[in-house]
Amino acid sequence: MAETKREIERKYESDESGLPDLTGVAGVVTVLDKGVVELDATYYDTSDLRLAAASITLRRRTGGSDAGWHLKLPVEAGVRDEIRSPLSDTVPEELGRLVRSRVREGQLVPVVRLRSSRDVRELVDGRGRPLAEASVDAVRADRLFGGEGSAQWTEIEVELADGGDPALLDKVEKRLRKAGVRPSTSSSKLARALTETASKKKRAKGRTSAAKAAAGDEPVTAGDHVLAYVRAQRDAIVALDPAVRQETPDSVHDMRVATRRLRSTFRSFGKVLDPAVTAPIADELKWLAGELGAGRDQEVLDERLTAALDDLPAALVSGPVEARLRAWAQAQRTGSRHRLLGVLDSPRHLALLDALDALVADPPLLEAAAGKPGKVLAKAVRKDFRKVSALIAQALDEPSGHARDVSLHEARKKTKRTRYAAETAVPAVGGSAKALAKSMKSLQSLLGDHQDSVMARQTLRELSAVAHAAGESAFTYGVLYGREVGRAERAEEALPQVWERVCERMQV
Repeated sequence: MAETKREIERKYESDESGLPDLTGVAGVVTVLDKGVVELDATYYDTSDLRLAAASITLRRRTGGSDAGWHLKLPVEAGVRDEIRSPLSDTVPEELGRLVRSRVREGQLVPVVRLRSSRDVRELVDGRGRPLAEASVDAVRADRLFGGEGSAQWTEIEVELADGGDPALLDKVEKRLRKAGVRPSTSSSKLARALTETASKKKRAKGRTSAAKAAAGDEPVTAGDHVLAYVRAQRDAIVALDPAVRQETPDSVHDMRVATRRLRSTFRSFGKVLDPAVTAPIADELKWLAGELGAGRDQEVLDERLTAALDDLPAALVSGPVEARLRAWAQAQRTGSRHRLLGVLDSPRHLALLDALDALVADPPLLEAAAGKPGKVLAKAVRKDFRKVSALIAQALDEPSGHARDVSLHEARKKTKRTRYAAETAVPAVGGSAKALAKSMKSLQSLLGDHQDSVMARQTLRELSAVAHAAGESAFTYGVLYGREVGRAERAEEALPQVWERVCERMQV
């Protein structure tokens, strides 16, 4: 069974002079000598090093107190989540799934072997509680695939203890710098090993790529701006895959938003990217968003109904409403969870990721892509805004009821598209696009609350019918239904003023 540990650490170059005295740094009272540990780790990746390119490491390590398989996923600079699994001869299936969005149909092979002689010191406070672990690692790296030769170096590593204050690392670093120790230029041992054991040809190519990256790649044309946005959403979908599998809060929502942003971008900027190429991909993104939405919509609905029930006075709660609501939510969650994991492992999903990679690598640019970004992007955004305006006008003309609900739902979807188009245009257009994105977000929130009320009322009708059939009182479901009607009416009453403010900001 895998376990996850948040790892917060920093690495430093060492000239083999060892650690300076760290006693007295930020409450460090004692530095305990924990001895020398021999570690032997084999790192796995695809033949084209897809995991390393994403700063992900997967290794099988023996020696030390945590021997086993370790998968490290980046969180931010100096912070990674380490998922551990017991020793086995092959990559554990649970870890393999967490890198599926990167590996896809590829194979994981041993790429580097690292053997380290680790001299460990534990930094403890006056109560004997561990604050951090500092070590001097003498490392030997041997390339196993895609390179040649070996490399050796010595480095210092400082890792914060579980629950420790990250500010301690700043103070430790200050002491290290005074002693002449400098932060490592490599993000990890694997990164350094891959660089130093690559063939001469690949090292030269890597230096050229680094130089190009340092020189910058600022968007110039309309196509550049759209592709930058597309690339960011593609990256988000791939990077969020492990988080969705681990049920990280908001990860399903964030992935769904990325799929919608991509699909909206293809539709909004059909003069920039060829719809003949993007339309089939957009259809697959719609499918993925739907699969992600099944669980997410239920989660939002569950939270809404639970909060509404909690707000009711006890006198208005009749029958086992809370238990029935909880059982309904659990049944919905279990079914959607199993289905979603199957979707993420499906050939259809992996093919979609491949299609997005191919589009980014060889974008189907049209003539407008070479145009001035301010002009091309602003025109597309205005076109989307006009569609929202027409739908809002249609909804306001409808009487309250099903027809208006449908119109408002359509307006909400077009509002999202306009918001995403405006976000794409912000770097090129500036303040006006930023203001529109903000206005659309506000409008989206109002329309979203209205749509959530529509869905809540539908669910309450279903739960009421089930409760009635079981001989339970349906009174409370009716009370909750009535309150949802009131929420929808208040949203509809607020809409004309909200829309008027939007139009004033846009000078429409």
